[in-house]
Amino acid sequence: MRINWDYIKLTFLLVAVVALYGFAEQRNQNKKVENVTVKFVGENNLYLTEDAVNKLLIQKYGPLKNTPKEQLVLNTIEEIILSNDMVKNAQVYLTVNGELVSKIVQRKPIGRIEGVSKFYLDDQGEHMPLSKHHSARVPIITGKITGKTLEDAYVILDYINHDDFLRKNVIGIHIEDEGKYQLKFRMENFVVNLGGVDNLNTKFSNFMAFYAKAAKDNSLEDYATVSLEFNNQVVCTKI
Repeated sequence: MRINWDYIKLTFLLVAVVALYGFAEQRNQNKKVENVTVKFVGENNLYLTEDAVNKLLIQKYGPLKNTPKEQLVLNTIEEIILSNDMVKNAQVYLTVNGELVSKIVQRKPIGRIEGVSKFYLDDQGEHMPLSKHHSARVPIITGKITGKTLEDAYVILDYINHDDFLRKNVIGIHIEDEGKYQLKFRMENFVVNLGGVDNLNTKFSNFMAFYAKAAKDNSLEDYATVSLEFNNQVVCTKI
């Protein structure tokens, strides 16, 4: 009987590869977490600190450093990080060097409510608690705070944040009632009566035309109120 040495060599090679793979996999599973790193993604990295994230993980999951990799449940760690009110999104993964990395996107406040309750309104229109680490420089919202008026305030803030001039100059929104919103500007003494949130593009286009002309005439300081409530016109009251 003729022996097929090529077949035997191939069999031994496959067995060796499987054995080496199993050995490497076992060693990999027995490896421990060498380091824990928190990375904040984007510009909004002020409302939550690395220490706060680490403390949260220790309290709700336990110590992570020197933990065997096979004992880690990455989805659970992500859920714990997401439970923090300052976090918008989180991704947790292990590197080949045994480093546990948490990439975190923080929420972005666009307005601050000053009422019986104090909190931020974020860029999704959701309530966001104040941070003990940083105070955001965003327009202050005062007046009659209700679910509906906050929805409207979010629409106004969203529009403002898409316009460079308005984003830099609007410092406050005062809510007199539903459909009656006032804007306060950084450098001007007058109040802008916006009315409701209908036809914002037309209202602000009319306002910008008025502002450009009044600035050219050096007459901005002459006005106490500027009303955009009426159809396609700007009505001003002088001091």
